[in-house]
Amino acid sequence: MSWHPQYRSSKFRHVYGKAASKEKCYDCVPITHNVHDNHFCAVNPHFIAVVTECAGGGAFLVIPIHQTGKLDPHYPKICGHKGNVLDIKWNPFNDFVIASCSEDATVKIWDIPKHLLTRNITSPKKELLGHVRRVCLIEWHPTANNILFSSGYDYKIMIWNLDTKEDVISNPVKILEAHKDVVLSMSFNTDGSLLATACRDRKIRLIDPRPGTVLQEASYKSHRVNKVLFLGNVKKLFSTGTSRWNNRQIALWDQNDLSVPLLEEDLDGSSGLLFPFYDSDTHMLYVVGKGDGNIRYYEISSEKPYLNYLMEYRSHLPQKGVGIMPKRGLEVSACEIFRFYKLIPTKSLIEPISMIVPRRSESFQEDIYPLTTGTQPALTAQEWLNGVNKGPLLVSLRPGSGAVSSITQFLEPEPLMKTTDLSQHQGWGERMPLEDMQKTSEIKDSRKQLKVEEKLLKKEQMRLSNGFDIFECPPPKTENELLQMFYRQQEEIRRLRELVNQRDVQIKQLELELRNLCVDTGSY
Repeated sequence: MSWHPQYRSSKFRHVYGKAASKEKCYDCVPITHNVHDNHFCAVNPHFIAVVTECAGGGAFLVIPIHQTGKLDPHYPKICGHKGNVLDIKWNPFNDFVIASCSEDATVKIWDIPKHLLTRNITSPKKELLGHVRRVCLIEWHPTANNILFSSGYDYKIMIWNLDTKEDVISNPVKILEAHKDVVLSMSFNTDGSLLATACRDRKIRLIDPRPGTVLQEASYKSHRVNKVLFLGNVKKLFSTGTSRWNNRQIALWDQNDLSVPLLEEDLDGSSGLLFPFYDSDTHMLYVVGKGDGNIRYYEISSEKPYLNYLMEYRSHLPQKGVGIMPKRGLEVSACEIFRFYKLIPTKSLIEPISMIVPRRSESFQEDIYPLTTGTQPALTAQEWLNGVNKGPLLVSLRPGSGAVSSITQFLEPEPLMKTTDLSQHQGWGERMPLEDMQKTSEIKDSRKQLKVEEKLLKKEQMRLSNGFDIFECPPPKTENELLQMFYRQQEEIRRLRELVNQRDVQIKQLELELRNLCVDTGSY
């Protein structure tokens, strides 16, 4: 069972779900009644988009994320589709661009104005025409800019390059024709070099999207798959579906061997679909049930039993769909590690649910907020089409910290090279480009700052004896004074830990900048 062993140590053992108050929900939202098995909701730090119920074509709403409370019934819509909208996805590298697909067999790209909407938007930025039947799924590439995947009821997956001037694109750069039925789910690995799909023929396929070759195919008969998710940084796949006895079931697969699952487990006898979500930063997996109010969450490990059950969030209000906030939009001061936006059509309500790690300290928690995916693409569309693979560019969630570029893909840190050897790395010439000279000077400046901070820390430690300043106050003589000194000592330890954490973050940033500098210069 996934909850065994009983006494496994984990910092996420006591994570709990907290529903937002009524004032922070989105009320009077006409949520769609479409029975298609999609999320119907997309969220980024600026907007929440939700597919709505409307007559005469398809439409969706784009609401500013802070505009909570009751929605104006005449609030403007994005309504350029002639059929029901089936899926919407925000561009991961531009919070003001959203893609939508519809039963009218088109995919449309929309520019959302930065100010409040004052009228309906009917003209898209781009229109993608290629499918001959309704389009049910769209996915943006995780690291390459302006690469979009779409899948329809014509059993085809089309790859689109949006880096063109044409407003109407009718020729995709690649068509994947590996499926014999409708594709139910698509998921990328960390660098977007592999695509996992779940098909209505109950098979999981692992595809190299550029040549279009099927690398592996799973046809395990006792698990009928509905949704598949790439756990890219642990080289595993997770799928939800049903068993032979129509119980809701989850399964974990080895990326390199899809013949038999590593683990499969029946959850319950409900009929609703299970939506999986994975947080690669915390290695936590969330399973959301459609038609019920439950959110189960697990922790993924590289060793058996692989899937460790943590807890379950329960609610009496059933969800039709759900959206998730990217990590950069979370409230780190409250130790929030994940946020769902739950669609409740029976009450025309969107309810945010925050997953929180209980911590007393109000300082930034470095252990639960590692470097995460940022808003800068690692590749251009043409670079990816030419065969280049790069991991996502990472940023720190620490308030006030800048972006940190990285091409590492959750690998072990490599030994750092000395700065004096940089000019000899990968056949570097005698002359160093101006851009790289600026980078190396920035690294030197940050190293100097780090040394200054270390000296200050040493001086401060020299003045401290058992947690208090020996020059300011003598040792305690009474029990009351001893308690006061103890509390002062605890506070001093906490402050020193924060200084050490800041130094560790700077060291990581320097390592990443140095590694990126070496890789970038090696490409000249």
